[in-house]
Amino acid sequence: MTSAATANGTTPSQRDILRVASISIAANSIEYYDFFIYGTAAALIFPTVFFPEQSPMMALLLSFATFGVGFVARPLGGVVFGHFGDSVGRKKTLVVAMLIMGIATTAVGLLPTHAQIGAAAAAILVLLRFIQGFSIGGQMGGVVLFAVEQAPERRRGFYGSLT
Repeated sequence: MTSAATANGTTPSQRDILRVASISIAANSIEYYDFFIYGTAAALIFPTVFFPEQSPMMALLLSFATFGVGFVARPLGGVVFGHFGDSVGRKKTLVVAMLIMGIATTAVGLLPTHAQIGAAAAAILVLLRFIQGFSIGGQMGGVVLFAVEQAPERRRGFYGSLT
């Protein structure tokens, strides 16, 4: 095969390839923005909001541990979304993954503090962080594969690297 072909056997136009690349870049950028803005909040805000009963050092370490939960969840998200991406379709699973990330991120922003609901706040924070990691793990493989499949054969590495 000398060029990328879609599922129906036609070769995508340059416009279609650029559109897919743009969508892939945007999807990944949104996901990583949501994912890493959490890191900033974990360093600056969460130690005092969710772990006020701990020493400042322990509160910071616990806050960063919640950040790490997202990285632990990524492989599981990749496996689950990879399965559904193959059976249902990558476009649909990408939309679902982005929707899950958006909902979890919004929920983190609306989460009551330790002062309001006690230790349950930290537990819910960990759960939401796991959901965020699960989501990004699910969308990453699909987005890269989606971009690479639509790219011209000689430019697949380039388009895959954009995500």
